[in-house]
Amino acid sequence: MSEEVFISPRKHGRIAVLISGRGSNFTRIHDAVRDGRIDAEIGLVFSNREGAAGLEIARERGLETIFLNPRLYPEKEDYDREILREIRKRGIDLVCLAGYMKVLCPMFCREYRNRAMNIHPALLPAFPGLNVQRGAIDWGVRVSGCTVHFVAPEVDRGPIILQAAVPVLPDDTEETLAARILVEEHKIYPEAVRLYFEGRLEVRGRRVRIRD
Repeated sequence: MSEEVFISPRKHGRIAVLISGRGSNFTRIHDAVRDGRIDAEIGLVFSNREGAAGLEIARERGLETIFLNPRLYPEKEDYDREILREIRKRGIDLVCLAGYMKVLCPMFCREYRNRAMNIHPALLPAFPGLNVQRGAIDWGVRVSGCTVHFVAPEVDRGPIILQAAVPVLPDDTEETLAARILVEEHKIYPEAVRLYFEGRLEVRGRRVRIRD
């Protein structure tokens, strides 16, 4: 049986960004859109938190925003199904998780397979999940960093698109390490989105190749 291959489309696309907080990676993606570095537009900024600072930033930038209260959806899949409904209505090509602090259900991941990205503040597959800077420091690793990957039903286990490394210094705290990693996140996330809409990401199994 031949291996399934996905190649990202070369097109002007529409992006939905999912956030839970300040949305600093969202603003970097939008900056790249406005500068013409990414051939796309942001069609929706969604949050599961009404007071997310990123929602106000999005409104100030003239972007459409939606907040949905998770408490109104006893079943998690119903909540994710409602997000999908809003995304479909807007003809979204790529979903970008930017500090979205909820795990997407398998149904969502299947529908947007290879069409949803996430940024994680560690060099996956090491230190998936939460509290990753604390884990890096406690384990005494010399290098940490960040990873842009496609979203999969298994948390932080989707195909890796881009990574950037930073040193872990002897006197680092969780806060100082996180700040150093965030600088690199702001570089590689817009770059991954740019490559996607240039049709340059080829996925074969777990491996992503950047096409010339």
